[in-house]
Amino acid sequence: MLPNRIQSAIRMTELMSDEKFKLKVWYSGRVQGVGFRYKASQVAKGYDVVGEVENLDDGRVLLTALGDEAEVKEFESKISELMADFIRQKDSEESRVSGTEFSRFSIRL
Repeated sequence: MLPNRIQSAIRMTELMSDEKFKLKVWYSGRVQGVGFRYKASQVAKGYDVVGEVENLDDGRVLLTALGDEAEVKEFESKISELMADFIRQKDSEESRVSGTEFSRFSIRL
């Protein structure tokens, strides 16, 4: 039997490994009606991320992506690169979450 402090450390490591990096990015500019959501969903196929992309009523697009931090950031960077001509501004929010409501990456209609 392991000492309590070692058991606690093991449990904490297991809990931390279940956490995922979550990135939400609000894009503004000429981002609706230009294939932004479709492009994001296609790019997502090349990355180990889950989440969604959706048009907002105010004309922006919201991207929500979860996964390994480096993978999510590379994914977002690729979208920004490919859609640079249409993006005027980006606002983002980063967090860590355990579990997810997403099982894949999709376009939210």
